[in-house]
Amino acid sequence: MDQPTPTPTHTRSEKWRKRLRSWRSGLLFFLGVLAALMGVWVYRLARPGAPQLTSADVSTAVNMVLASATPAPPYSETVYKIIQPSLVLIQSETPGEGGKTRYSLGTGTIIDQAGDILTSLHVVDGATKINLTFADGSESTAQIGNTQPENDIAVLTPDKPPAQIVPAVLGNVASVQVGDEAFVVGNPFGLYSSMSAGVISGFNRTFQPSNRDTALKGLIQVDAAINPGNSGGPLLNRNGEVIGVVEGIANPTDQDVFIGIGFAVPIDIAGGAAGLPPD
Repeated sequence: MDQPTPTPTHTRSEKWRKRLRSWRSGLLFFLGVLAALMGVWVYRLARPGAPQLTSADVSTAVNMVLASATPAPPYSETVYKIIQPSLVLIQSETPGEGGKTRYSLGTGTIIDQAGDILTSLHVVDGATKINLTFADGSESTAQIGNTQPENDIAVLTPDKPPAQIVPAVLGNVASVQVGDEAFVVGNPFGLYSSMSAGVISGFNRTFQPSNRDTALKGLIQVDAAINPGNSGGPLLNRNGEVIGVVEGIANPTDQDVFIGIGFAVPIDIAGGAAGLPPD
């Protein structure tokens, strides 16, 4: 007859640890509720003639404890709310082979009260027409106001800015370290205002885009998902500040899809195209 297999000691210990954690959490919650009720009771004693403690008083005390135990929203949620009003969808038209028009998608960020938009030059380079869609749904054509070809950066000037202009807050790249949170918000494959999250993977990287003769240098490397349509969009820190302009992705295959290595031009470099002072 088969003998029952004894339960490993470490398994039993783990179960007890889980139970202790569960009991500890329950005890802390109970003590919190008890402390709130005691506070109400002491307050009533200090005021003779006050009405008796009611069920509503108990409910209020419990709700206060529950509210204090509610965790803060994740950084990603806050970052998205901060940057979303400044986000711009860019659609450009350029002459293609055989007289056909080639359409490109990209992302931009409003950076000042004039409504100027920071993006990647390759998104609009050679375009005969540039169309913008703002966060409020309004649309406009745009002109290229300034360029920084050596860093693949362009500044667009909308012909009709949105009714409410919300410039993004520009961050300090020097305050970011490898391992810090990194967020990308853009329009991958035309999916408007999509967000991805990851970490800063490295600094001072060199990247050779397929459409350039020279390599880009001094880039930020991230593992937040980047796909076609994200180009020109903001790279953000946990405070929702723009620390870079999304440039492109590295992929050992011919497929234009993300495999975990993306690059961005640091904002202290990219901002120079818009006449912004360095950090």
